[in-house]
Amino acid sequence: MTEQTTQTWLTQEAYDRLRSEYEERQGPIRENIVNRIQAAREEGDLRENGGYHAAKDEQGKNEARIRQLQQILQSAQIGTPPSTDGEIAPGQVLTVRFAGASDTDTFLLGSREAAATEDIDVYSPTSPLGAAVMGAKVGDSVSYETPTGKTMTVEIVSAKPYSG
Repeated sequence: MTEQTTQTWLTQEAYDRLRSEYEERQGPIRENIVNRIQAAREEGDLRENGGYHAAKDEQGKNEARIRQLQQILQSAQIGTPPSTDGEIAPGQVLTVRFAGASDTDTFLLGSREAAATEDIDVYSPTSPLGAAVMGAKVGDSVSYETPTGKTMTVEIVSAKPYSG
C-alpha cells in the first residue's frame, strides 16, 4: 500500500503549497520544457543533441511529479484529523520513547509532503515506525524493523491532534 492510494492528511499550508506546485508544473514549467525541446529539434540531428535529451529527461520527471501531486491532492484530507477513539492515526503529534532510552522523540505522523513546511519531524504512516504505531494507543509498546534489519521498540508516551 502506498501513501498515494490512501487518504493523505495535510495541513492547509502544505495543501496550498502542493496545489501551487501542481499548477506551476502543469503550466509555465511544462510550457518552458516544450519550448526547449522544440528549439533543440530545430537544431537538427537529435542523436547527439545534449540539450534535447536533457529537456526530454526533465519533461519525464516533470510529468511524473505532476501525476504524483495529482494523486496526493485528490486523496488529501485537509485540516484537523478526525477523532480516532484513542488510536494512533495520521495527523497526530506523537511522543515516543525508544526502549532503553530516557529521552523522548516527538514527530507528526503525516504526509512526507508536509515535511518541507513543518517545524516538526514528519514520519509517513507507511514508514517502518509510522506503520508500527498506526492503530496503537498511548501506553502501548510496539516493535518494528528498521531498513538496516535492526528491531526497535518504542513506547507511545502521548498523542494529540496536530494544530499547526
